[in-house]
Amino acid sequence: MSTSTPSTTPPAAPDPSASSDSSDPSETTEPGRYAVSWRRVAGLARANVLLMTRNRLTLLYGLVLPLLPLLLLLTGDRGDTAIGASAVTSALLTALLFPVYYNILSLVVSRRDELVLKRLRTGETRDSELVVALSLPGVVIAVVLSVLTLVVGLVGGLPTPANAPLYLLGMLVSSAMFVAFAFWTAAWTRTAESAQMTSLPVIALAVVGTMSAAFPQRFAEIVERTPTGALRELVDVSWFGEDGARSVGFVDSWAAAGEPILVLLGWTAVAVWLAARSLRWEPRT
Repeated sequence: MSTSTPSTTPPAAPDPSASSDSSDPSETTEPGRYAVSWRRVAGLARANVLLMTRNRLTLLYGLVLPLLPLLLLLTGDRGDTAIGASAVTSALLTALLFPVYYNILSLVVSRRDELVLKRLRTGETRDSELVVALSLPGVVIAVVLSVLTLVVGLVGGLPTPANAPLYLLGMLVSSAMFVAFAFWTAAWTRTAESAQMTSLPVIALAVVGTMSAAFPQRFAEIVERTPTGALRELVDVSWFGEDGARSVGFVDSWAAAGEPILVLLGWTAVAVWLAARSLRWEPRT
């Protein structure tokens, strides 16, 4: 499952932090602080994309693997909502685990151990810019994959989503959650290779959330409060308009999605807290 990024530092690109022109519309100056520059963020994000494109295995896991669960649509009757919900949830989960969680985890660890992050922080680059630049490529890929999942699902005979904006909102919140989990895991991961082991608790938590139907009722209710359990419930509401035994439309789906959204936000808050208190920018000594 190794998708670790190459240890070679990418070729020197124009330094996104070189310019300190306060007239740059992409920068906002704060008293006593460095300017927040989206141009720096874009430059750093481009370097991270370059690292991803150099690793074919990373591209395979990030761009192809998340779409494979949609082959489940071919195994049942056209438009079968039960199979469709499983296929969509599995595709979204794979997009969250690989382009977002595992890719960011291995990227942070490898660039930290190469002292790239330490060098960047000695210049004008702020910690928040580093976090966004490291996260942006994976999150963008995950959102694009969620849109492709929508298109493939419609072609495969699934009904038109009851609430497409809610579907995309759930993907964005879930992406933020797995980004935070990636930075937290990176704090206690010594090398990019060892990420294959340290990532297992989060991956196991995500996979268990898809298996609520296999548990007795009292345990199933607990599993539904896991990140993936909430994501599956959100897919049922936002795409298939199903809230338990009743059907909901566009307006009612917002109210029906309240609980799974709150569950995802709760997990996101926990993940951000864990990442913020343990984040490391330099290798362990």
